Amino acid sequence: MNVIELFKQLLEAPSVTPEEGGIFNFLEHYLEGFTTIRIDREGVKNLFAYRRFGEGQHLCFAGHVDVVPAGDGWNTDPFVATEVDGYIYARGAQDMKSGVAAFVQALKKAENFDGTLSILLTSDEEGPAKFGTVEVLAYLKEHGLLPDAVVVAEPTCETIFGDAIKVGRRGSINGVVEITGKQGHAAYPEKAINPVHQIAPVLSNIAGAFLDEGDAYFAPSQLVITDIRAGIETTNVSPGKLKMMFNIRNSTQTDKDKITAFIASHLEGLDYTLTLDQSAYPFVTDTATPIVRALSDSIEAICGITPKNSTAGGTSDARFIAGYGIDVIEFGVINDTIHAPNERTSIDEVENLYAVFTKLIDNFR
Repeated sequence: MNVIELFKQLLEAPSVTPEEGGIFNFLEHYLEGFTTIRIDREGVKNLFAYRRFGEGQHLCFAGHVDVVPAGDGWNTDPFVATEVDGYIYARGAQDMKSGVAAFVQALKKAENFDGTLSILLTSDEEGPAKFGTVEVLAYLKEHGLLPDAVVVAEPTCETIFGDAIKVGRRGSINGVVEITGKQGHAAYPEKAINPVHQIAPVLSNIAGAFLDEGDAYFAPSQLVITDIRAGIETTNVSPGKLKMMFNIRNSTQTDKDKITAFIASHLEGLDYTLTLDQSAYPFVTDTATPIVRALSDSIEAICGITPKNSTAGGTSDARFIAGYGIDVIEFGVINDTIHAPNERTSIDEVENLYAVFTKLIDNFR
């Protein structure tokens, strides 16, 4: 079976979160010579497989086999790998069964390595992500199997295959501000305290505000208002409470304390509460580390271009890996149709990704 045949087989496995569609049973047999460990928690299935070649570094490839629901608007069956004009269409083609196929095939064909090669796969990345990679990492730490470096094969490229590696990810902080006023008749505004009127003079200083200047790796952390509501949907009653929701994709320069101080500086004197919830923490892997250098060299050798180092985009399971002090980066196919109807990736990208990972195994020391 070549990498494209493997890719098509993975695509046709029904694996909407938290299902893995029988993929793990298949991989246990496909990766002959690898020791496989199944770590299942709360209906979520996970697979870790490793092969020790020598006493050197432990290089792991990680990802997920679960996909989001297909939704409407497809021109082909989303769970049949359909080849059209050099592209393969199916749910999960970019996110991220292309990456899984590429690294599984690279590991299957690997004959020599100085240390240990492994894969870490979950069926819970697109869902709550509570019983997937998190549980596997805890198991690996307990049993002395944590890797030295990890490549997560999420789709990272922007316009040309090979143009971007993710060396980190922004964090994500969700906020809710509630301002309490005093409800009253709209004809007697002097008898009410309208929280909409209270926030109006300062809203332009809050909405879209940059909380830091960013750095070489991160764009500035920006406060993005996602919802504001007040009142009871009638024209003759001024509201007694306002609720504003926001999200900040934060760099390492902004944290919850900084956000709390920022909100306080603009809402001073108002009766308000602020609730913050951090769902992901920012991280960055030093570009001088062996894994970044080896992957960059491998991409240049296969693609003829030097990738840029990026932290753009949302979150991934790499954030959990970074929490263990492991050097983690992400590299995969072009990201332009993930979670959309007619998700697809090209045959050339998958073959080149397989070639890059094969070269990485040769280059990493």
